[in-house]
Amino acid sequence: MGQITVQKNLNGIEGLHLIIPTVHGDRRGYFVETYNQKDMEEQGIYITFVQHNQSMSTKGVLRGLHFQKQFPQTKLVRVIKGSVFDVAVDLRADSPTYGKYHGEILTEENKHQFLIPRGFAHGFLVLSDVAEFCYLCDDFYHSNDEGGMAWNDPAIGIQWPKLVGEYKGTASAEGYTVDCVPLNLSDKDQKWLGIKDTFKF
Repeated sequence: MGQITVQKNLNGIEGLHLIIPTVHGDRRGYFVETYNQKDMEEQGIYITFVQHNQSMSTKGVLRGLHFQKQFPQTKLVRVIKGSVFDVAVDLRADSPTYGKYHGEILTEENKHQFLIPRGFAHGFLVLSDVAEFCYLCDDFYHSNDEGGMAWNDPAIGIQWPKLVGEYKGTASAEGYTVDCVPLNLSDKDQKWLGIKDTFKF
């Protein structure tokens, strides 16, 4: 019997899945399989992962929205400490849900994993004091291949939880807070443009 439950095509977006593992717990603690290729294939998910990354961020940090231009990656993301709001935006030009997003709360308690296919922008907002974030990738990191879009683009309309502030026409973090903590973005992430200015079809 498989150790995962899969909620497929979240928000009607093909290929965007939530992986819910079985947690075996008792008075000593718990055990969970964080990845099992056989279980994934039994759910119709065939991916070979080649790289495993981990990051740490503090409350109010927002990373994204990022995508890979020439070497897109499928990502299987999870949180091992704290909580984040994790977001994927469909950038597949031929997709009926192009420009549509879906977000999931990932926490160390729920142990949910968000499967984000190639062709999506990705980002997350840290909701806890500290968050440690892990993700598997199906292609290696390629320097100088990263692209990005404004995290607050009204054309996408992401509803970031706990975020307070007013859109002023740019991706600047100025004036935004999370639980009274100033929103914290990299300089690069505050310069991205919206989806309509990033992709011209």
